[in-house]
Amino acid sequence: MKNQLRSAFNSRQHMLSEDFEVFYYSDTMFQSVGIHSHNYYEFYFFVEGKVTMEIDGRSFPLKQGDLAVVPPGIRHRANVTDPTLPYRRFVLWISSPFAAELMAESPDYMYLLQKVVTTHEYIYHFDLIECNEMRTRLFGLLDEIHQDRFGRSARIGLLISDLLLQINRSVYEKQNPRSHTESTGMYKAIVRFIDTHLDETLSLDRLAGEFYLSKYYIAHLFQETTGLSIHQYITKKRLQFCLGLIREGANVTEAYSRCGFGDYSSFYRAFRKEYGVSPARYQQDILLNEPGSR
Repeated sequence: MKNQLRSAFNSRQHMLSEDFEVFYYSDTMFQSVGIHSHNYYEFYFFVEGKVTMEIDGRSFPLKQGDLAVVPPGIRHRANVTDPTLPYRRFVLWISSPFAAELMAESPDYMYLLQKVVTTHEYIYHFDLIECNEMRTRLFGLLDEIHQDRFGRSARIGLLISDLLLQINRSVYEKQNPRSHTESTGMYKAIVRFIDTHLDETLSLDRLAGEFYLSKYYIAHLFQETTGLSIHQYITKKRLQFCLGLIREGANVTEAYSRCGFGDYSSFYRAFRKEYGVSPARYQQDILLNEPGSR
């Protein structure tokens, strides 16, 4: 699908659409475009390659996950320093009238654009989780644009709004971190929720919806607090719960089915990796060591 959504590179530096345009480029032996400016906002999501972004007289070597935001009238260019490497990026153009419409709907849409204009900070970095989420949203938007399905225009409007709001939220939350006390309280609340819902689906999406937080905030909170990803943490809690059930006399099948594992094979792999033995062997060892078992 990704190849089908690729755009053939065009050196055009003016918009054909009144609202926005989005491109996914993947090139080799790319010849850098000369320095230029335009009358719209540009979001440049860097994916792969060796590139230095020149903006307003400054140079920024890019790394995977970097976002460059260029306001109208600012001279810039992406300088490919090694054209033999694959060069991949997303480019999103937002017209000034469309930006004004979004601003009228909610100032939250314009947080980042206003920040860039006032501070001249043009480069923002997303970690791997955020980067993958942004790519998913961008590919989803491109896919909808290339389709001819019922509700296409309405869905495109929803997708572009969702993408822009997520970008603004990510940048805002990075630069306005919650206090330690608030983070500790939120961590404890999420842990309590996990402990009482181990037999249910516990995805990042669900936790984010339950606590009205971004998935990125929850993922970072658990990584920083426990040194584990949220998935690793939940798996450990489920295994501990399962272990307790086995010690209380539950058979392995009953124990794993009450711990929220989707299937026995995933439970078996996780158990053996954590404890070094199979669940059945662990249960046998428990029975052998019980008083009066010999």
